[in-house]
Formats: sequence, C-alpha cells, structure tokens
Amino acid sequence: MIVKNNITNPKKTIRMKTNLLSVALSFVSIVAIAQKKEIKDAGKAVEKGNYTEAKSFLSQAEPMLSEANDNYKTDYYLYKGQAFLGTGVNSSLSDLMTASEAFKQAKEMGSDEAADGLAAVTNALVQSAINDQNAENYSEAAKKLYAGYQMNNQDTLYLYYAASNAINAKEYDTALKYYENLKDLGYTGIETQYVAVNKETGEEEMMNKTQRDLMVKSGEYIKPEDRVTEPKTGEIAKNIALIYIQEGKNDKAIEAMNDAKAANPGDISLLQSEANMYYQMGDKAKYKEIMEEILSKDSKNPTLYYNLGVTAYEMGDTKAAIDYYKKAIELNPEMTEARLNIAAAILAKEAGIVEQMNGLGMSKADTKKYDELAEERKQVYKEALPYLEQVISNDPKNVEAIRTSMNIYYQLGENDKAEALQAKITELEK
Repeated sequence: MIVKNNITNPKKTIRMKTNLLSVALSFVSIVAIAQKKEIKDAGKAVEKGNYTEAKSFLSQAEPMLSEANDNYKTDYYLYKGQAFLGTGVNSSLSDLMTASEAFKQAKEMGSDEAADGLAAVTNALVQSAINDQNAENYSEAAKKLYAGYQMNNQDTLYLYYAASNAINAKEYDTALKYYENLKDLGYTGIETQYVAVNKETGEEEMMNKTQRDLMVKSGEYIKPEDRVTEPKTGEIAKNIALIYIQEGKNDKAIEAMNDAKAANPGDISLLQSEANMYYQMGDKAKYKEIMEEILSKDSKNPTLYYNLGVTAYEMGDTKAAIDYYKKAIELNPEMTEARLNIAAAILAKEAGIVEQMNGLGMSKADTKKYDELAEERKQVYKEALPYLEQVISNDPKNVEAIRTSMNIYYQLGENDKAEALQAKITELEK
C-alpha cells in the first residue's frame, strides 16, 4: 500500500502542475492579444484625431505593458505622445509635458517618428507661450517657455524669454532664478541674423542662411546681409540688479553687476546697465560718471547715442534725450526710430500745457493766459512736425508717423494736408 501510494501521488501532482501552467499560459496569451489590440486601436484613434479615445485605449493597455515586446512598447509610447500632444497649441502644459516624456521613451526605443513628435511639442509650447504673452498672461508664458528649455537645454533662448515673461508677471524670484541660470551658462544672446529684401514686397525678411542664400540666388530676393545682434548680457545683469534693488539688496545688485562686467570686459551695454542701476539707487553722480565713460569709449556709435537717449528719457531728462537722439541722427541720418523718439519727446510737453489750460478760469487774465498757452501748444506741434515729415519721407509706409502728423495738421487747421494723410492711411491699411 505504501509503495502504491508513492507511485500514484506523484502522477496526480504532475497532472495538477501541468493544468495550472496551461491556464497561466493561456491567461498571458489572452492578455497579450487584448493589449496588442488596445495599442493598435489607440493608433487608429490617433490617426482619426480622437485623442480622448486614444488615451482610454492606452490606459487599458498600460497595466500589462511589461508583458509586451519592444515593438509594441515603442508603438505604445509613440501613440501616447501623439494622443497627449493632440492638436498642439490648444493642449494643456501638463499634457504637452506628458507627450514629451512619451516621445523621449519612444525615441530611446528606436522610433524614427519620435523626433518629429518632440519638435511638435516644442513648437506647440512656444506658440502657446506667444499666445499667452500677447494676451498678457505672462505667468503661463514663462512656464511654457521654461518647459521648452527643459526639453532641450541647448535652447537657452527659451530660458531667456521665460525670464522676461516672469519679469512682466512680477514673479521676481522666478525671474531671478532664470537669469542666474543664464549667467551661469555664460549666455550672451549674440546671434547672427540672415536677412534679404523681398523684391516683390520691398520688405526685409529674416530666414536661415541656406534659405536666404537660395532666395537671393533665385533672384527673388536682393540685398543679403548678415547681422550680428547686440549681446543681452547687459540687460540680464541690469534685470538681476533691479530685482535686488527692489528687494532692498543694493550690495547684491552692485556685486551682480561687477560679476557681469568681469565676465564681459568691454561690454558697453553693461556699462549702460550699471549707470541705470546707480540712477535707480539715487546716486546720480555715479550715474553721470559712468555715462561719460561710455561716451569716451565709443563716441561714433549711433546706436549707443540712441540707447542713451532712451535711458535719459526714461529717467525724465527730456532735453538730454533729445540731444542724444540728434547725435544719433547726425551719425546715422537713416535712423527712423531716433526721429520718432524726438517727436514723441517734444510732443510730451503738450500734456503740461493742456493741464494748465484746463485749470484756467474765465477772467480776462485767464483768457489771455489761455491764448498764450494755445500758441505755445501750436509751437510744440510745429517743432515736432519736421521730424515726423522726414520719417515719412524716408519710410512712406510708417503708419505711426503718418497718423501722428495727420492729427497735428488737424490741430493746426491744415485740413487738406491732414485729409491727404488720412487717405494714405486708408490705402496702407487695406
């Protein structure tokens, strides 16, 4: 009996193990088949633009993803990236970042399409950020641009614009973090721009070098030019310093500026930022000293005088601003922006005159004073007009100059000239 039991029991045990193994294998096979179907269905849904449906299929497939072979895993991540990317610019930041991670995993597994997916995510982030920026939703724009930088830390321009938007959003701690990051990376913002003039439109256009050279060779574009942009180190240092000044940390502001100057010796823009910094601190003597140093270093640079004019105007020194703009024009007679800014600086006097006029009563003395102020106001218009007229002569499509001149002519009673400019604006805006 003992021998029979020893022989019989092992047979029963072996049969039971075989049955369990068969069931387990069948279960895995069924799951794998179901999972493959769900991944394929997700792909079909993506092709039809049914992104919500695709996400549902992918969610069902995910729990058993470890059982799938590499080909199906690659498809899974690729479809996941496409589903969360969706239409692109209308997708949420969270979905775009999910899409980015999925495309990265698909790329690591050998997907050729994943690189295009990553590029599409970046484009969506940037375009969405531009939309936010135009809508003055600066905080969201900063987040999206920073996400674009995180996707590829070679895209330092996105980090720069993320910092700028954070400044506009008054999120100074975030902006400071981004600016410090840029400074540590040695970011200068210097780039070469490739431009040419479209013969048909007469407009200057910027493109990549290969495209620009081909367009010029085709004869459709003329006047090719390579331009090297100004460094942004001065602006970055200035903004870091201004954030510290706002926080009452003047010593840190000076330290940040000194570090920037040490890293970028000879950078005129940094000296200008340093001058602005001392003005913000109320140290006007130091401001004047640095400004004189700037002029001694590069006295023939029209852009420098233009920038000094902008700074002087921002600081409330209108006379100095106009003098700087005039010097810029003397060095570069084609500098339209300087003429426009002179006109704007002159016309700014009007506000004070109008305020005085509105404050007068009805007495004889007040009436006389009113007439004197009205004449003074006309003289302001007449002083600004030649600069605007020269802008229009140099740039006949400059709507800003045309519209301002038109309004002045109406104020001066020169209706024929005003109406001629109104017709010109109507034509340009068609």
